[in-house]
Amino acid sequence: MAQDEHRVAAEKLCWRCDPNLLEFRTTQELGELEEAIGQERAFRSIEFGLGMSESGFNLYLAGESGTGRASSIMALLKKRAAGETTPHDWCYVNNFKNPDCPIALSLEAGMGRELERDLSELLAVVKHDIPKALQSKEYALEKTAIIVANQEKNNQLFAALDREAQGKEYVLQRTTSGLMMLPQLEGRNMTNEEYDNLDLEARARVDAAGNELKGRLADVLSQVMENDKGVREALARLDRELGLSAVAHHVAPLREKYAAHPRVVSHLEAVQEDILLNLEEFKNTEQESLPTGGAAGQANAFERYGVNVLVDNSENGGAPVVYEANPTYHNLFGRIDHVMQVGGVASTNFTRIKAGALHRANGGYLVFNALDVLTSPFAWDALKRCIRNGEIRIEDVMEQYRFLSIVSLKPEPVPLKAKIIMIGSPLIYHLLFHLEPDYRKFFKVKADFDSHVTRTPAVLREYALFVANHCREEKLLPFTSDGVACLLEYAARCVEDQQRLSCRFMEISDLLREADYWARRENRSRIDREIVRRTIDEKIYRGNRLEERIQELITEGTLLVDSEGSELGQVNGLSVIQLGDYSFGRPSRVTARVYMGSGRMVNIEREVKLSGPIHDKGLLILTGYLGGKYAQERPLSFSASICFEQSYEGVEGDSASSTELYALLSALSGVPLKQGIAVTGSVNQLGKVQPIGGVNQKIEGFFAICRLRGLTGEQGVIIPAINERNLMLNDEVIQAVREEKFHIWSVESIDQGIKILTGLPAGERQPDGSYPQGSINWLVDRRLSDLAEKMKGFSPEREKEKQSP
Repeated sequence: MAQDEHRVAAEKLCWRCDPNLLEFRTTQELGELEEAIGQERAFRSIEFGLGMSESGFNLYLAGESGTGRASSIMALLKKRAAGETTPHDWCYVNNFKNPDCPIALSLEAGMGRELERDLSELLAVVKHDIPKALQSKEYALEKTAIIVANQEKNNQLFAALDREAQGKEYVLQRTTSGLMMLPQLEGRNMTNEEYDNLDLEARARVDAAGNELKGRLADVLSQVMENDKGVREALARLDRELGLSAVAHHVAPLREKYAAHPRVVSHLEAVQEDILLNLEEFKNTEQESLPTGGAAGQANAFERYGVNVLVDNSENGGAPVVYEANPTYHNLFGRIDHVMQVGGVASTNFTRIKAGALHRANGGYLVFNALDVLTSPFAWDALKRCIRNGEIRIEDVMEQYRFLSIVSLKPEPVPLKAKIIMIGSPLIYHLLFHLEPDYRKFFKVKADFDSHVTRTPAVLREYALFVANHCREEKLLPFTSDGVACLLEYAARCVEDQQRLSCRFMEISDLLREADYWARRENRSRIDREIVRRTIDEKIYRGNRLEERIQELITEGTLLVDSEGSELGQVNGLSVIQLGDYSFGRPSRVTARVYMGSGRMVNIEREVKLSGPIHDKGLLILTGYLGGKYAQERPLSFSASICFEQSYEGVEGDSASSTELYALLSALSGVPLKQGIAVTGSVNQLGKVQPIGGVNQKIEGFFAICRLRGLTGEQGVIIPAINERNLMLNDEVIQAVREEKFHIWSVESIDQGIKILTGLPAGERQPDGSYPQGSINWLVDRRLSDLAEKMKGFSPEREKEKQSP
């Protein structure tokens, strides 16, 4: 039989994994998987990027979702970071000179908490010692002595002034208006009437004495003020000496402890000075005093002596590795919290500064999703500034958009030294590379994760180790060797390649979990091929409702697809419908009609805007094929219309171009095509059949229709020869092929395909340019010649004469 030479043997329809090659009985016998499977190129890129210490060599991990990008990089980073130096802690402390600009301090890992405890203990001791010293008998005596001595000085001044006033018939007297000099008459204060009755000479004498005494009173008061000032200064010196005695000997050990950190020592000195300047706040600390206002909820006044440990690396056994699942602006760069007080006023201080992921990853590694950071407002621009300037700056990002400003801080920025790793799709990578100029400066290393890996004995072994790891980590039932073998076949089916396996481990992991469910439901202790096969079948059953509905419509005749007989200009094409995580093949009737014309082919889908550009391109290729084969000595004198019958949705892709060409050749040659054979494959202008995608779904989709109607032994599918390696068909199709109830043919050219569909040879061009008589090409060439001759004798005027009476 002429078709036999192109039939694909049942043994070539699927790759079967021999369980004996895996060399284990169950996955419990296997060890740990050290690296990701099949990602050597990506890991070499990662090692290079991590090894480059220069600025800008951050990484972008590109690849499809589920290829293990996040899990692989996190495992690698944790292993690498364990042997690296633990970075310093970072703390914020009060800036006593400018409280709006808190100071950032860097200390060795663990010393941040120590500084916090030391200052907390210092404050507790000072709050105890200062009130105690202020209430001591010695302090009271010294204070009293200073005050009494001053009072004596002042009393002596007033006594001397009073004696002088009495000698001039005046008296120093305290009134509601203060101290005044009042004239005397006969031992009593002179009245206004008595003053007015004085003669001019006596009045002048009284006034002169009064003015002189007033001047003396002003001098005395000035001297008293100087004395009081001296008292205050003496009391301040006394308090400072007392404060130093209570504070200095506690601060001195801390200075010595943190001598290697000059900024910490400077802060300790600033703390001591502020305590000495504000001893009054420590006089009564049985109940902690509040800032001015004293409203409930306000911060404790002594918070300014505290330490805000922003990043504590004391528990990190190496460099930090941070994965930020939600890289918003605040989550990346930190924030400053505010507290609402009475009256709706928002306040804050350095203790309310919160760290972001960049602070926690400083000195190590930060990983996040590219799409998340790009879609988060302000995050991408701030990240670029952060990398460009080499510092992490905490800012109120909304400040520039408010009509009214609120109390906020400008914390000192923290120097940045971290590797930043973004994870995203190849599309986002190319968009950033071409549309974002700064991207190339800051993310110079791309690690490309592949979605499949070439099948080798080593890869099979690594796959088994992956299954063993997953079962141990998630406490799943172990897999037998034939269960793993079935899983490997499923991985090959996912990428439609007998020589490759899928690297989309998210799907593989889901299948492991589902298999564990079905095994436990059947009280199995292990997961074998039967369980894995059932898991796959159940997964298909959950998603193939629409597929079964379309098959019902075809078998009952609502959707017209023939699976027996022969028809002129009609052939069964195959397409793939994708529904989320499930795809299936759908047969469709493709028809072609030819008529006299000028070589124009009408694609009905294109005319009604139901076809995509790739499908349109495939149809235009047919014109090139026909012209090159049949129009070397005359023009193409025909027109044709080609249509996907009962297609009400868009058509895209060129996998139907060979199908359309077969229908067109049938219409031109007058030879019907076998309806029990479906066709897929694209074609070029030379008539070579090219590979397509979804070959397994297409074959199984047509097989299901034939099975429902009854297999005749004449049915099958024609596929491109290059797609033979992509065949991973289900057992039902393979069994039908083995029993010769169904057939798969692979062809390299249109001539081979038309021979299978018609039973007639295509015919090769002879030396004289003609085709063998009776061949398909001969029939097509003769039909085109007839149409050309008719076109020569056709004119609109002659047709009008024939139609006139």
